[in-house]
Amino acid sequence: MSAATRVRGDLGNHRMHDRWVRFTEHRKRHTVANVAIARELAGWCWSLAVMDD
Repeated sequence: MSAATRVRGDLGNHRMHDRWVRFTEHRKRHTVANVAIARELAGWCWSLAVMDD
């Protein structure tokens, strides 16, 4: 795994955690927050898979 991939992975992890916190702060239902984060995670995983090293 390249250093750029690790950095992007770490940044994505922090971003999704921050989004989860914002959802809960706005009192969104956990199922709504889970679906939103899962959709973003799927797109983020795809972007990592096609990332040029």
